[in-house]
Amino acid sequence: MKINHSEILLELGDITNLKVDAIVNAANTGLLPGGGVCGAIHDKGGQEIFDECSKIGYCPEGSAVITGGGSLYARNVVHAVGPSGGDPDRKEKLTKAVTKCLELCDLNDIKTIAFPAISTGIFGYPVPEACEVMISATLHYLKGKTMIEKVIFCLYEDAVHREFSKALKRLTDNL
Repeated sequence: MKINHSEILLELGDITNLKVDAIVNAANTGLLPGGGVCGAIHDKGGQEIFDECSKIGYCPEGSAVITGGGSLYARNVVHAVGPSGGDPDRKEKLTKAVTKCLELCDLNDIKTIAFPAISTGIFGYPVPEACEVMISATLHYLKGKTMIEKVIFCLYEDAVHREFSKALKRLTDNL
């Protein structure tokens, strides 16, 4: 899918193996290693990412911070803190987190970025809603002035990939 000069792609696989400028970590507020995507990124990225996260120390829900990529193929990691699934402001916070990730791309000359399904694991955000929110926020951002060339949603599970695919089709049918 093309939006202006940017492309949106869906991939099934391990985000830590992608050769992009940046990958997004579904982080916690303390920027500490955790399970799921976060644990995999910290494990493969190594001590450098942990040390940079420790220096930053904190990121509120609905925001994001950037570090180097350590031992990953990606030269940067954007740590996005999404909301819990039970948060009444979850749509707004997830929209803000995705938008902040994309803003950090433009501020740091990042042309290609890959997102996981933020907050849908241990945070319990409903997958169908998260897909809608993340894709809507991305489409809105890419319609503006940006240098981003490619946004990839890299999903680890078939069922989540299918949900993102349905949401992308539904949201772009009218474009």
